[in-house]
Amino acid sequence: MARERVDVAAIFAAHHVGLVRLALIMLGDQATAEDVVQETFARVHAGRSRIQDPDRALAYIRSGVLNGCRSALRRRALMLRRAVPYDPPAGSAESAALVSEDRRMVLAALRRLPRRQREALTLRYYFDLSDQEIAETMRISASTARSTIARGIKALGRVLEEDA
Repeated sequence: MARERVDVAAIFAAHHVGLVRLALIMLGDQATAEDVVQETFARVHAGRSRIQDPDRALAYIRSGVLNGCRSALRRRALMLRRAVPYDPPAGSAESAALVSEDRRMVLAALRRLPRRQREALTLRYYFDLSDQEIAETMRISASTARSTIARGIKALGRVLEEDA
């Protein structure tokens, strides 16, 4: 029986924007988010013959995007430890007009959470994934996904109260 080939182009067309948004939430930087997603799709395309279950290809790609974000954040942290501190430039007028103050506060609070909680909350509430889909994406059990989300919600509430 011949193995079904993954149609990476179709997955790209259907999910590229959402995956860039996922990376943007994790990284806070549009250009790096687009790079991470592009690199993930390039790697998946090159190794598409090795994907055993085409139905799980999207979860595999999401995992790749999250791993790429983790790597980018590690590189960024390393650079920041070595760099002279500076004040980052203010957001553009366009981005300020597009994003409300409440949303900025939530995203800032979300970035202060531990990585795993931030990922779980983003996958649940931004992508509306089920516990099982989150578990597959993060490569954890469904019960761990549920408990991580619950702890993340509590932590997010505490961070938002501190900032209020």
